[in-house]
Amino acid sequence: MLNQEDYETIQITKEDGIAVLTLNRPERLNAVNSTMHSELAGIFSEIDSDPDVRVAVLTGAGRGFCSGGDFGPGRNANAERDSGLTMMQEARRIVDSMLDMEKPIIAAVNGAAVGLGATIALFCDVVIAARNARFGDTHVKMGITAGDGGAVIWPLLVGVNRAKQLLMTGDLISAEKAGELGLVSEVTDEGEALNEAMLLARRLADGPPYAIQSTKISVNKLIKSLSNLVLPLSLALEEVSMTKEDHREAVKAFQEKREPKFTGS
Repeated sequence: MLNQEDYETIQITKEDGIAVLTLNRPERLNAVNSTMHSELAGIFSEIDSDPDVRVAVLTGAGRGFCSGGDFGPGRNANAERDSGLTMMQEARRIVDSMLDMEKPIIAAVNGAAVGLGATIALFCDVVIAARNARFGDTHVKMGITAGDGGAVIWPLLVGVNRAKQLLMTGDLISAEKAGELGLVSEVTDEGEALNEAMLLARRLADGPPYAIQSTKISVNKLIKSLSNLVLPLSLALEEVSMTKEDHREAVKAFQEKREPKFTGS
């Protein structure tokens, strides 16, 4: 059963078959710290097993959806994970649990969806974005491999070569551009993404559960087959990249608000 007391960084509301999950670290643009990472690794399975929920909506508190990993001051990359898993094991579980989740999940992207934030948005079944939203997998800008699912979902949505360009540059794109490329299902006025997501969630919650869920399961078989091929390698490469001097330089530059100087070491 999905209960608020089990979650510190994700706000949960449930009503009439719809669960709204709000990433709730607005002071950090909902950047993912170790606690949120662990909670994301477990929450999608909880939704699927909750008999009171038919549809979930995922959004962010404040002016952002999720700015990716938290590389700010005070970050402890070696902190023990709340789940007891390593960071890479949790990362695999986040993707796997989203793909295994039978109930629909809709992303209401109200601002920047960056890095891991872009990954969890794009692994949702429907993505509704406000016009001020921005999308990008910025792992490379932090000197690390785009390993947490970006190498799986971006090629499926935008094509292989365009995905490689966006993943290798880490460039951000607008909601309108994301819609043109197929990353986003619908673009709404600023401040309206959650309202539009709730309207769709209501339609799905009132629809035939078995037909809707079995349709999603069928489509997700394609994504899961690619994920099983790519994700173990990309996560392993990401873990290696985090030991590199370029990553340490990127984190230091981020905290010092300057451009990093990469040396290839």
